[in-house]
Amino acid sequence: MAPQPEFDTEQIRDKARRDLLHLLEGVRGKKNLVIEEKLAGPLGVIVKASTLREYDVDKIFFLENKNTDTSNRNVVFIARGESARNAHAIADQITRLQREAQTPLEFHVFWVPRRTLLSDKILEEAGVLGDTNVTELPLYFFPLDKDVLSLELDDSFRDLYLAKDPTPVFLLARALMGIQQKHGLFPRIVGKGDNAKRVSDLLLRMRQELLAGEDVGEAGKVGLSPSTTTESIIIIDREVDFVTPLLTQLTYEGLIDELFGIQNNQTDVDSTIVGAAPQPGPQAGSTTAPTATDGQTRKRKIQLDGSDKLFAQLRDTNFAVVGTQLHKIARRLQSDFDSRHSSKTTAELREFVQKLPGYQAEQQSLKIHTGLTEEIMKYTQTELFTKLLEVQQNLAAGADPSSQFDAIEELIARDTPLPQVLRLMCVYSCISGGIKSKELDHFRRLILQGYGYQHLLTLHKLERLQMFLSRSSPLASMIPMTGSAGATGNKTNYTYLRKQLRLIVDEVNEEDPNDIAYVYSGYAPLSVRLVQCILQKQYLLSLTRGNGVTSAAGPAGSGAQGWRGFDDAVKHARGQTFDEVQKGEDKAVKARALLSGGGEQKTVFVVFVGGISFTEIAALRFIAKQEEGKSDHIPDT
Repeated sequence: MAPQPEFDTEQIRDKARRDLLHLLEGVRGKKNLVIEEKLAGPLGVIVKASTLREYDVDKIFFLENKNTDTSNRNVVFIARGESARNAHAIADQITRLQREAQTPLEFHVFWVPRRTLLSDKILEEAGVLGDTNVTELPLYFFPLDKDVLSLELDDSFRDLYLAKDPTPVFLLARALMGIQQKHGLFPRIVGKGDNAKRVSDLLLRMRQELLAGEDVGEAGKVGLSPSTTTESIIIIDREVDFVTPLLTQLTYEGLIDELFGIQNNQTDVDSTIVGAAPQPGPQAGSTTAPTATDGQTRKRKIQLDGSDKLFAQLRDTNFAVVGTQLHKIARRLQSDFDSRHSSKTTAELREFVQKLPGYQAEQQSLKIHTGLTEEIMKYTQTELFTKLLEVQQNLAAGADPSSQFDAIEELIARDTPLPQVLRLMCVYSCISGGIKSKELDHFRRLILQGYGYQHLLTLHKLERLQMFLSRSSPLASMIPMTGSAGATGNKTNYTYLRKQLRLIVDEVNEEDPNDIAYVYSGYAPLSVRLVQCILQKQYLLSLTRGNGVTSAAGPAGSGAQGWRGFDDAVKHARGQTFDEVQKGEDKAVKARALLSGGGEQKTVFVVFVGGISFTEIAALRFIAKQEEGKSDHIPDT
């Protein structure tokens, strides 16, 4: 009985790469690769185009462009199997290629992450299933960084909360079950929210199905006993806290996302801001290379992950101190370069020459991030940004929402981009339990007259999401506006939780922070405060009730007590609260504990169902540092 291996995101990257390359290797000869456009970025995270070429991939096409040619005998499609649209597109292309080809072609379809009955039925009805080799490519999690995993489901929020489609919940449970089978069961499953509870229930059910299966080998049995390297898993449903992602992110990485957008660890920035790329094709290894068009020639792809040491240092800091830090780094680099003049011996010169590539890479990185910072500062110093931030922070701090009415009306009159206005209104509605009917009608009229009547559908969808409601609406009436226990769990009561969990911290040291509130310059994300209710009980108790409080919640940082100590507060957040303990056979548990030694720090998995913002990731990393190296892996759907 071998000890369970420690969790490492690189293992997931390596397995995903091996699975993909193994399937490509099985297709003999040169091949054309047709990829669903939304999958190109995630695939680029695990394998580069240069590697694909080594496996005889000749040309790469996007499925949506419908321009696949017959230049090679083998045509390989890679797309998500859950989408009927993809299946129809593949069927149409196969039919067209069969008609155009002079010689017979071989078609292969790799469904990510699984083959579905729906996709088979569509291919069968189109008459192409018999001419196609169909295989599963089980890519669930994509490792975006050493401590971040993502399903990279762009439509998961809409599917879960608007269409009420549970597919993302199932895929997340399957992905987590894969981790359990390799590293052992999560000893404790703690969480908040209805979709989070569904994930938990599916994990328990999948475990029972695995136990009941007749073909459980030795590898499968490893996953049936509690892990000795994992402490717990904390699952948070996005609808528990809609307000946090609606607020403007104030960390460096968050503001890059606000201005330029970040997808698959990359952002597209105008080359006039960050300078031209050092070589014509530094990103040639990326599967996203074919995306460039004439309209994008001035855009440069910037890689934003832990491989850039300067970015890793800056990403989670509040933007207010980024300029100072860049100045210090520039002075240090200049000092390092100047040191070459004081090198007198051959050995000292050799040492400098060896360090030179590192200096040059850091210099290039400094140039990029200085350009990005200057561009962000142009935005953050505008009157529009200041006004938006002021209204957001007033609403978050509990100011009378009606007092912000004139400011929001002025922003609409000044033609502020619609997404920014809608974010403000949704914050207003979520925090105050809906908007007064008279004000709502006025806002609706301003939006339709100012931005177009096509946004009737937008407002209707926001109402269905319960993010933009009238106080007279039956849905809004479920929001408990006082500390009464009668209506708990239907809606998140920000008025009550603001005080109970100290969501507003007046004095925040952004340069040397001591609380997660630094990521929003004074507002602590509710979603991450809930994580602290489990991991940092004593700290949170001292923050909310004073240092003299004694509690049965247990030692700080211990996940063993679940929600204890915060049961009453958690009831006022939306959705079900749960705390499950997974146990194995006593003999097996004791044997593994002896083999593992039990002295190592354990991993805590923090899972967000429905998406996570970069500021929330920064706050979780801050907690991880405080917990002395305890890793937070944050899969989001």
